[in-house]
Amino acid sequence: MDRFDTDILIVGAGAAGLTLALDLARRGVDFQLVEKNLSPFPGSRGKGLQPRSLEVFEDLGVLADLQAVGGPYPTVVTYDGAQAVRTQVHDAVAPTPAEPYGSPLMVPQFQTEAVLRRHLAVLGHTPAFASELVAFDQDADGVTARLRTTEGEATVRARYLIGTDGGRSFVRHALDIGFPGETQPFRAIIGDMPIAGLDFGAWHRWYTPDALLALCPLAGTTLFQVVAQVTDEVTPTLDLVQDIVRTRSGRDDLVVGEPTWLSTLRVNLRLADRYRVGRVFIAGDAAHVHPPTGGQGLNTSVQDAYNLGWKLAAVLKGAPDSLLDSYEAERRPIAAHVLGLSGRLLGQVGQPEGMRRGREMRELDLTYRGGPLAPDTPARPGRVQAGDRAPDAPCRARNGTSTRLFKAYQGPHFTLLGYGAAVADVAAGLPGVTALSVAPQGGGEDADLVDDSGHIRDAYDIAPGTLLLVRPDGYVGALTDDPAALRDTLSRWLGVTTKA
Repeated sequence: MDRFDTDILIVGAGAAGLTLALDLARRGVDFQLVEKNLSPFPGSRGKGLQPRSLEVFEDLGVLADLQAVGGPYPTVVTYDGAQAVRTQVHDAVAPTPAEPYGSPLMVPQFQTEAVLRRHLAVLGHTPAFASELVAFDQDADGVTARLRTTEGEATVRARYLIGTDGGRSFVRHALDIGFPGETQPFRAIIGDMPIAGLDFGAWHRWYTPDALLALCPLAGTTLFQVVAQVTDEVTPTLDLVQDIVRTRSGRDDLVVGEPTWLSTLRVNLRLADRYRVGRVFIAGDAAHVHPPTGGQGLNTSVQDAYNLGWKLAAVLKGAPDSLLDSYEAERRPIAAHVLGLSGRLLGQVGQPEGMRRGREMRELDLTYRGGPLAPDTPARPGRVQAGDRAPDAPCRARNGTSTRLFKAYQGPHFTLLGYGAAVADVAAGLPGVTALSVAPQGGGEDADLVDDSGHIRDAYDIAPGTLLLVRPDGYVGALTDDPAALRDTLSRWLGVTTKA
């Protein structure tokens, strides 16, 4: 019998790897998380969490801690000689019953990852730093990986290997997966540092051709993220940054302090040809790299992991392997779409209005319609279809207290709602499915939830008699009035045979 050291080996402890680890940990899946670097990433590079990612982090139980260390985006002040143009990065969007997070949250990447590590530690797991994957091979049953650690080489036998090891991914290279795209001519110095004499309440930008300077205050810190465009390869130093800041701003009173992180930036737009080869997967920057414009890279990476986590757990519990094929089929088109958005924004970087971000950046409208878990079928009446993000909705619990659908969805389970429809028998014998009855507005008080203000009806555009299946990653799995068809769908996804 094949002996495994772990079920899942995750290579790379950035945002994607940590999100996947946290999701697997709450599901009780055995995994190891390794990272070749000696310590966590110290920089702010991915500093914006979009509303959809905030919903993901609420489900994972980490949102409150992220909100505690983050804050809203500041006003952008773009200087053109003596003129200063003030703009907002994001339109002011108030929360709604269906969309509880209207605007992005600024959280420096090092803070996001620190929060994820703390929550992972509570669940009994920590990343193994200074553990570099140097080779692996796979067979029909698993993957054998060789790691280089401070104590020498180690071999790990896992059922699956997930490469979340960044844009220069060793895993992707070892699989010989193509990574087509382009490297833009844009070059910059990027880093985090205090700047004495500069108003911390604004995102300051000076722009002339090939000489952008952007100084963004990082919420929850005393640091600015500095992005200084350069035309040639340079070695970033404090003295060089100080000179650029004073020269381009025209202000001799600004004093740059010691950087906590300083690097160079090259803009790439690339998308992997495949996300899976046998028992090995790639996710996050290993699968797609983005320009920083639009704040999409880290968010797309987090959502890759959120999509993959529940599927890995389900297959380990007996679901068909084909469920794992849906990961690439759902997530790769999303990455292609987001890369297009980021690329278009990059072309507007020198324009005063080029910093504005609309609804498409918030990732609330991304859909898996037409994918393997939401195949094209005659559309049901209503705005929301299988494959769409499942909206939130305030409602009332059986005991009369106020609650929300997102509270019902929170956790590693499927949620099956019967909106004015019997639901218990549909989910009987299906593991990992929480069935809840919902009374429509004006309905009975014996239901698990009561749509007393009609928010569920409005959010899902549904009528009494509807069964609503929500996947563990917060997407609609089905909306139907056919209990047998819904039960068949769930049974196939979970790989179980039950009596109707």
